[in-house]
Amino acid sequence: MKPLTHDRRVLLLAGAAALPAAATALAILWTGDYTPKVRWTLSVLIVLAALAFLQALRERVVRPLQTVSNLLAAMREEDFSIRARGARPDDPLGEVLVEVNALAETLREQRLGALEATALLSRVMAEIEVAVFAFDEAGLLQLVNRFGERLLGQPEPRLRGLRAEELGLAAFLDDHSPRILEAQFPGGSGRWEIRRSAFRLGGQPHRLLVLADVSRPLREEERQAWQRLIRVLGHELNNSLAPIQSIAGSLQQIAANPDPPPDWRTDLRQGLAIIASRAEALSRFTTAYARLAKLPPPRLAPVAIEPLARRVAGLETRLSVGVIPGPPVTIPADADQLEQLLINLVKNAADAALETRGGVAVGWRRAVEGVEIWVADDGPGLPNTSNLFVPFFTTKPGGSGIGLVLSRQIAEAHGGSLSLENRKGHRGSIARLRIPA
Repeated sequence: MKPLTHDRRVLLLAGAAALPAAATALAILWTGDYTPKVRWTLSVLIVLAALAFLQALRERVVRPLQTVSNLLAAMREEDFSIRARGARPDDPLGEVLVEVNALAETLREQRLGALEATALLSRVMAEIEVAVFAFDEAGLLQLVNRFGERLLGQPEPRLRGLRAEELGLAAFLDDHSPRILEAQFPGGSGRWEIRRSAFRLGGQPHRLLVLADVSRPLREEERQAWQRLIRVLGHELNNSLAPIQSIAGSLQQIAANPDPPPDWRTDLRQGLAIIASRAEALSRFTTAYARLAKLPPPRLAPVAIEPLARRVAGLETRLSVGVIPGPPVTIPADADQLEQLLINLVKNAADAALETRGGVAVGWRRAVEGVEIWVADDGPGLPNTSNLFVPFFTTKPGGSGIGLVLSRQIAEAHGGSLSLENRKGHRGSIARLRIPA
């Protein structure tokens, strides 16, 4: 036996509520002193009126539910243009219709925003010069953009559903990322930056593979690096070779003169001394460059910051370097390289502090991802910070111009960073070394 529907249950309950009154009226009518015509006429009227009211009640209950059902069905079909009439906030049924209309409007706006975002994403995916591939859990290609089609030399319908092995992309999915490597494809070859990530679509795990051609930017960077290197080398070599050539020519004239001047020995000694000095400077330059170019990768081991900072502070003998105690911190680092970095920072800070008879302090603190070590001085400050990390640029007499460059290389080899800036609200400068833990 089927269960009663909601409208029939309402009809039965309303009929049960009206039955006592109708039965009482009929009993009075048929037991009273009335003619048969009156009895039958009034009985028919009572029954028809009860049935009419019951049907009207059924309509008042069923129609709003059907309206709400139609609205929800339309929203399920992603049609958010239909609205319910008679939605009033001062009526219980009207409140339901108001909320349904508000839900439809919210879903319409969200749907419109999603369509616009999808259209924008599709346009960006089609226009960017980056190959994008999406593979499902089984390794089958599910999505490829226009640049990926050109790279593989086939349209998207032919590529969809192929395995990564068939496309020559399996090695890129299984290896680590990001990285740069040489690769050749039907649509082009060169140096590619490979990036992988995971996402879920329809509740299923997928893998995203992105290939960016970095051949042209890397060639441009290499060209600019060579130009900068040649300019620096040419400048330094000319600074040393020009006086050597000039003095050598003068000494050659003295040697060729059959009647040299009385002080020719003095001129000879001075000229040779200058040649030796410039040759030594040129040797220091080439040695510094070799040191900068041959920095070995760090050999990581646990390094406690406090004893390292106190040891470096004690190496500076020209003035007393203060150590500001911080929390106990141990990080993975190359102790020798990190010590050399801090020695460079403390030496530079001491050079600056001696100009103004100021002081130098070293301290550290915990950072978000590791530790920050700082070296502050009371010197004159930095007049220009744009060239601080330019190789061989120096403002100090006899300086090599590689101390800060080498220090930054050490910091970046540890995955950290190094910055140097003027102190705010105080005279002098401060160097900040950030090393991840």
